Amino acid sequence: MDWTPLIITVAPNGARKTKADHPALPMTPDEIAKDAKACLAAGAAMMHLHVRDGNGEHSLDISHYQQAMDAVHTAVGNDLVLQITTESVGRYTPDEQIALVKNLKPEAASVGLKELTLDGDDKATAFYTWASNEGIALQHILYDIEDIAHLANIVNQGAIPSVNLHVLYVLGRYGGEPSQPADLLPFLDAAEVHKLQPTTWSVCAFGAGEGAVALTALSLGGHVRVGFENNLYLNSGQQSPHNAALVKQVADGAELIARPLCHAQDVRALMGAGGEGGRKSRIISKSEEKVRHHTATQPRDVSTYLSNP
Repeated sequence: MDWTPLIITVAPNGARKTKADHPALPMTPDEIAKDAKACLAAGAAMMHLHVRDGNGEHSLDISHYQQAMDAVHTAVGNDLVLQITTESVGRYTPDEQIALVKNLKPEAASVGLKELTLDGDDKATAFYTWASNEGIALQHILYDIEDIAHLANIVNQGAIPSVNLHVLYVLGRYGGEPSQPADLLPFLDAAEVHKLQPTTWSVCAFGAGEGAVALTALSLGGHVRVGFENNLYLNSGQQSPHNAALVKQVADGAELIARPLCHAQDVRALMGAGGEGGRKSRIISKSEEKVRHHTATQPRDVSTYLSNP
């Protein structure tokens, strides 16, 4: 089968969990960098990045992002796409979320449709168009069928570009029932009904069902996001020792159906990341554009990377 290579994104920490939830949850720049190295070895091509302030609280401060991104780049170079979050967690306004992206100019960012449109569609769509023109790969976070209909309406009206359109379907909620593979089907059905045709679609899932949902999505041609942000458990029901183990079980599933994994340069080609600022150093040469099997589709040992940052 002629598969589009799979993007495995790791979400290693999120905005809410702490080491009380899992001792291996990375919170500091150095811890995030060490995790990035291990997850890259396990098969990840992108990291969904949350950062914390000095008190361990969720932060959208640009200096905190710069420290974490610098640490990750020191550890892995440009071999992971760094996708920053703009999640508000009830603390930040749409203006503050937009300002973060405009000032930092990352190569990729996730944006919650519900959050960014709190002040109406106009401000959000102007930002979406600006980001597209800057070559920043936005991934729209969609929590339910209403979000899908809303985004489809914006796109189909021509209010934002339909090219390089990327979405993440979020299955489940904090404190809710564990997600199941069948939970994905209403999202896919709604996208078809509302004629939402993203360039890539990905899924993340709360709870121990994350791995099963990921395997379902990758078998249907989608992409996946896994990690401690949404789930701490392996498919076996045992607590995962680290984020890399969650990445590895998805990579192993992709190997079963002979679906190749993306490298970071492949992600940039698929998602249209590039443009100004620090992303100039990530221009992809023609020789790098060829899609290859990631080394993670072969037997691997990530323990070396976890013990040696």
